[in-house]
Amino acid sequence: MKFIQSISAAVLLSTVSLASANPIKIGFMLPYSGTFGQNGQTVENGFMLYVKEQGGKLAGQELQFFKVDDESNPSKGPDNANRLIKRDQVDILIGTVHSGVAMALAKAANDTDTTLIIPTAGADALTGPLCSKNVFRTSFSNWQPGYAMGVVAAEEGYKNVVTITWNYAAGKESVNGFKESFEKAGGKIIKDLTLPFPTVEFQPLLTEIASIKPDAVYTFFAGGGAVKFTQDYAATGLKDSIPLLGAGFLTEGTLEAQGESAQGLLNTLHYADGLNTPRDNAFRASYKENFPDWSLDVYAVQGYDAAQMLDAGLKAVNGDVSKKDAMREAMRNAKIDSPRGEFTLSKAGNPVQDMYLRKVEGDENKVVKVAVEKLADPARGCKL
Repeated sequence: MKFIQSISAAVLLSTVSLASANPIKIGFMLPYSGTFGQNGQTVENGFMLYVKEQGGKLAGQELQFFKVDDESNPSKGPDNANRLIKRDQVDILIGTVHSGVAMALAKAANDTDTTLIIPTAGADALTGPLCSKNVFRTSFSNWQPGYAMGVVAAEEGYKNVVTITWNYAAGKESVNGFKESFEKAGGKIIKDLTLPFPTVEFQPLLTEIASIKPDAVYTFFAGGGAVKFTQDYAATGLKDSIPLLGAGFLTEGTLEAQGESAQGLLNTLHYADGLNTPRDNAFRASYKENFPDWSLDVYAVQGYDAAQMLDAGLKAVNGDVSKKDAMREAMRNAKIDSPRGEFTLSKAGNPVQDMYLRKVEGDENKVVKVAVEKLADPARGCKL
């Protein structure tokens, strides 16, 4: 946190001293409190780390930062977005984590022709029906990790699977991705179980799973809900009899709290521990040096890559943010040298990336293999 404050302060001071220069205004609309508060701060950590590596600038330009805590509250999304766009007049928006808030943010960005980089929220619609020339994503679509795990489940020989998630967009889209690949390979979903978000009273549904006795269970939970679910799943004895499979957010950034309940779990995501590439090793060393008290996870990578993507666009226009079309074209055509592995963007603005099969070992989500290479979201409904 001290590092971020010092960088932001230095940037703000430099813009004041250079009265003749117009700094590029960057607005962070992220959750800094509540269930996803840690995720929001970690995204910012990653972004600011890349900025520091470039000497505190992007494309040689001074930067000015503005922050809004979106509280993961979709009802506040439009007002929060307008605070950054209309009040602060930011050139670039970075946000957010909660898919419902991101939908409001994308609408505001489209209405005002503001460039938006989404560093986490996975709502399929953002690069599907709501795709836009000015909207980019450095994370994933909810469909991607689910689809990859469906491939793995079929390879493992599972035939009958129960799914369980919260009754909200992210969970449904993840389950739909899993279904698509699993059923294509001959598998069958014998029951879809849901409960209201953010309810964590799992016991009745776990009892139902025990009575059904599927070959495996596929789940999408994140944050505190993921911690409670894995603990309850293990406590009921289901972990020992029915394999639990998940999108990677089941164990991303939550392993310390989950403890023994998460050990051995398989999940799929676009980043993993133990990649052991020069790019990732350098990133991890730098992040741990600058943020020793913060977890190093996919959220940091996605924030780091959001800054990389913006830098690529700004360099193409020599830092002239007013040249929106040329900047956005360069961003969409960039090859991002990410710690996760190099990725490109689809026409819809979503990463085309490797999806990793991971296994929980100790306090790490260790890479097992690439589950699906260069997986592109189908971007259904995108008219670009």
